[in-house]
Amino acid sequence: MAENRSKQILINNSSSDCSSDLSMAVETHESHILIVEDDQGRKEFTLERPLYSIGRDRECDIRLVSQFVSRRHATLVRLPRNDNGNDRYYYRIVDGDAKGKPSSNGLMINGRKIAAHDLKNEDEIVFGPQVRAIYYLLKRETIPPGQTDASEYDITLINPGMTEDIED
Repeated sequence: MAENRSKQILINNSSSDCSSDLSMAVETHESHILIVEDDQGRKEFTLERPLYSIGRDRECDIRLVSQFVSRRHATLVRLPRNDNGNDRYYYRIVDGDAKGKPSSNGLMINGRKIAAHDLKNEDEIVFGPQVRAIYYLLKRETIPPGQTDASEYDITLINPGMTEDIED
């Protein structure tokens, strides 16, 4: 019972604003991707919502097809992080459903059995035999409106003297 309360705390530990600072010269955009492999093959999910249920139940946001996976196997929770004044977020995976009921077989993350984990780029999550996922955090920088990328105007000038015609 105490374990259920601690899982609920892990999930509900988010009470911060997730707005972005637009006053920066260059802004970094992040994409959170979960690639799942199960009995039906490979599927890719772009994570944008604050909460995802993962399991074999038809009502789950990310459905896993395998008899070895619990109906509500895990929960993904988006939590805020503050890096250098930029409010961004990360995802935490928690074993079981959002109410704290654990899955039957648990989670293996990067080879270790863990009840909850803050996901980092290329973390591997194993839900059961032949059912796994890899999390990717992709970052790209964008230039704000009104500024240009120098490579947009990169041209090569050729000196006419460099292209001598060979005459016989």
